[in-house]
Amino acid sequence: MQSLFKRIILFIATGAFSGYSPFFPGTIGTLVGIGIYLVIYTSDPLTYVVILVILFIPSALISDKAEKILLENDSKHIVIDEIFGFLVTMTFLPNRLLYIVLGFFFFRLFDIIKIFPANIIDKKIKNGWGVVLDDLVAGVYANLVLQGVLFLKL
Repeated sequence: MQSLFKRIILFIATGAFSGYSPFFPGTIGTLVGIGIYLVIYTSDPLTYVVILVILFIPSALISDKAEKILLENDSKHIVIDEIFGFLVTMTFLPNRLLYIVLGFFFFRLFDIIKIFPANIIDKKIKNGWGVVLDDLVAGVYANLVLQGVLFLKL
């Protein structure tokens, strides 16, 4: 039974094992995030935010368990944080291809460059909370850029 529990945790934490991609697992995990976004998207912003709030704590807890199973802090195989970060990116935005594509690129950019406070979170918080929080910050930054695009009516 313990082995099944570990497999379930790893399945979720690695985005259906997409985090085991030999090339750019975070990017592949973000692509999985696009699929999940398309499944959970709702035009009601309040419902979407409630879904994000509900997903936040399990994402951090699952990341923490996966780190212990993999015996590695912030393992590159754990991509639930990229999935969650992309979902944050798409908050309060129209469900249109332009925003999804721009959201993907801006989220990946901010996730990679880790602007304050994401850089501090990444260095100081060494558990599942840190794994998810720095991507939450990247998602907020990407969302702000996209809100600017939306404001300019692009």
